[in-house]
Amino acid sequence: MIEHIELFFKSIFIDNMVFAVFLGMCSYLAVSKKVATAVGLGAAVIFVLAITVPLNWLLDQYLLQPGALVWLGPEFAEYDLSFLSFIMFIATIATMVQLVEIVVEKFSPSLYNSLGIFLPLIAVNCAILGGSLFMQSREIETLGLAVNYGISSGIGWFLAILAIAAIREKIRYSNVPAPLRGLGITFIVTGLMGIGFLSFGGMLTGGDEEVKEAPKEVVVETIAIEKEEVSNQTQIVN
Repeated sequence: MIEHIELFFKSIFIDNMVFAVFLGMCSYLAVSKKVATAVGLGAAVIFVLAITVPLNWLLDQYLLQPGALVWLGPEFAEYDLSFLSFIMFIATIATMVQLVEIVVEKFSPSLYNSLGIFLPLIAVNCAILGGSLFMQSREIETLGLAVNYGISSGIGWFLAILAIAAIREKIRYSNVPAPLRGLGITFIVTGLMGIGFLSFGGMLTGGDEEVKEAPKEVVVETIAIEKEEVSNQTQIVN
């Protein structure tokens, strides 16, 4: 349970897709002019990540990894299909994005029109593909953790685009210098928000230093005891 909680908060605040690794910046900058539009796209990203990361985890575990085909028989144990990772991951993502596009167009035509070309472009959004690739490189151990990672990564991206959209709506009524209007002030605000999210870096590492310092004290005490024993033996011999 602890590892699920740690992964959840770490994916949202510490390894945020936008502020930590700068993935999905094109949609983040282009669709963050209104809060309503940002909420719609953020919800779509959460849905796509929550579905594609676990599906790609299953593909990686039972099809793509070296020796993953052993469940078909011992003769397939030597097969390595890892070179198909990008193709399989993108195919899964494109399928889910197509499903999202159909649902949004059916139930919310206004949101579909406001998102425009950026809704189908979720299929090639580097944040979506990055979620599956990070899942693979970080060797997520279980399907439950993969689901957790997909949802939490999507929530992190959602919070990022929601925050910048709210700020950009307020900036319209501010006296921003002419050279910084538009993307200029947006980049500055994004950088400041990234610095703010970096402050969460110590949230899950505060106890590590205490664990690392404890063995040093034990070693020092052990050395002191050994020195006393050696001095006592020397005095007895004398």
